[in-house]
Amino acid sequence: MTSTGIRLHAPAPGWAVAADVVVVGSGVAGLTAALRCEAAGLRTVVVTKARLDDGSTRWAQGGVAAALGEGDTPEQHLDDTLVAGAGLCDAEAVRILVTEGPDAVRRLIETGAHFDESTEGGLALTREGGHHRRRIAHAGGDATGAEISRALVEAVRARGLRTVENALVLDLLTDAEGRTAGVTLHVMGEGQHDGVGAVHAPAVVLATGGMGQVFSATTNPAVSTGDGVALALRAGAEVSDLEFVQFHPTVLFLGPDAEGQQPLVSEAVRGEGAHLVDADGVRFMRGQHELAELAPRDIVAKAITRRMQERGAEHMYLDARHFGADMWERRFPTILAACRTHGIDPVTEPIPVAPAAHYASGGVRTDAHGRTTVPGLYACGEVACTGVHGANRLASNSLLEGLVYAERIAADIAAGTVDARVPAPLPHPEHPEHPLLPPEARLTIQRIMTEGAGVLRSADSLTRAADRLDGLHAEAREALHENGKTSEPGVDTWEATNLMCVARVLVAAAARREETRGCHWREDHADRDDTTWRRHIVVRLNPDRTLAVQTTDTPEFPPTVHGAQPTHRPQEQ
Repeated sequence: MTSTGIRLHAPAPGWAVAADVVVVGSGVAGLTAALRCEAAGLRTVVVTKARLDDGSTRWAQGGVAAALGEGDTPEQHLDDTLVAGAGLCDAEAVRILVTEGPDAVRRLIETGAHFDESTEGGLALTREGGHHRRRIAHAGGDATGAEISRALVEAVRARGLRTVENALVLDLLTDAEGRTAGVTLHVMGEGQHDGVGAVHAPAVVLATGGMGQVFSATTNPAVSTGDGVALALRAGAEVSDLEFVQFHPTVLFLGPDAEGQQPLVSEAVRGEGAHLVDADGVRFMRGQHELAELAPRDIVAKAITRRMQERGAEHMYLDARHFGADMWERRFPTILAACRTHGIDPVTEPIPVAPAAHYASGGVRTDAHGRTTVPGLYACGEVACTGVHGANRLASNSLLEGLVYAERIAADIAAGTVDARVPAPLPHPEHPEHPLLPPEARLTIQRIMTEGAGVLRSADSLTRAADRLDGLHAEAREALHENGKTSEPGVDTWEATNLMCVARVLVAAAARREETRGCHWREDHADRDDTTWRRHIVVRLNPDRTLAVQTTDTPEFPPTVHGAQPTHRPQEQ
């Protein structure tokens, strides 16, 4: 696999540091990988876009799923995960997750994470959608992510790992053969360095989180602009199943014009007995699924959307008034505070909720050791597609996946899979060959994606979205070709350009998949079609910025081993 030669237009690096491994991202996946690499004696540098504790992990409310309770088994956890994944999970990847998961959680506890305990002294476990057993460990009631982030950040600082905060990663450095040679990055005002620099390393671990900011309303923080997926595509890596974006069914509704990060109302609220109702108080999830409000998220999101359409309503309600004030304050203090901040008291009134973009089940394609199709480039966490989530992530499997696969990546690097010598990177391009989008394109992209590729999709809506995205890109390309100018390099233009990249891939994959499966809902193809579409869609970026969209011949992923023959049917787009 060779690089596309495409890079973000940016100044040449003005400084550089050397390492054995550079980890990009500081959530549960990134910091776990960094700690394990450092423990193996590898010189490790952590690069993160904001502060160490500002990523998506700290926003996770529900918890981490693992077979830790009495009577629960990895096999039962596997079965629930496969059902939620709607026929597209990689069974071996899931088996790795559920069998290695319990010990990974115990190691997290040894690192310093404090989970809530039951009155008997063991872990307090709850249920969430799609789980047939109580297996969700949580912390601070509904502040699990914040506690995990705290523990890992403290461990990183105690071990003295080198970190570069407030740094936006730009591009993968590669040599003439496409092997990883490090990354370039831009450090913003509060970082340790000024301007654009580089970390030279033979191994790069992408743990950059999600891409929820590609939509107008999301639970993701502002930093989740798909930077890792875009970087990987420019480096020549394959991404898979990007059409499977999970829309969390219960996000606090702040009005029809609300944009950006929205407050999440955890699935654990339903796990503890809250009901979904319409304006008349009717529990519409009854009869929709055997688990009612605890059905997998795609089913709940679709049911809410259908009911909204039927009633001409902008939202539904989550009713947990029967919890009482004590339970709300003890079990869900974060959600209670968020609701009251916006003038809603869930102790005395139902919470208005509507679906919003939440989690990308697809991402940069990896094998069981986190290796991508680019030698030396690894990915874990939400940026990766390990095959665990299939067409729809099972609730609270994400933190576990970050833990398990980060540990596997560190073990692979420590085993000497990557040549320890840093390859000589290709020289920095002198002139921009591809345009940067202006900052205002971000809002336009988000609205295009929400209208055309949101919860409900069709051939018409996706075609309109693709045409509008192409129009935006064409305007920037024409300006570059006609007068040699592009938007000024900077965080806003780099993020907008990354969002455009992932938006184009998502729309192309969603248009290709002519069925409804998991969290991909096609109004014009309402049924699941296992004969034709129990397959994966894999996308690469060509050097001319066109997309190579491919469908696998079987439900299995092709190998990531370099030089292996692909088992896809390619189509340029």
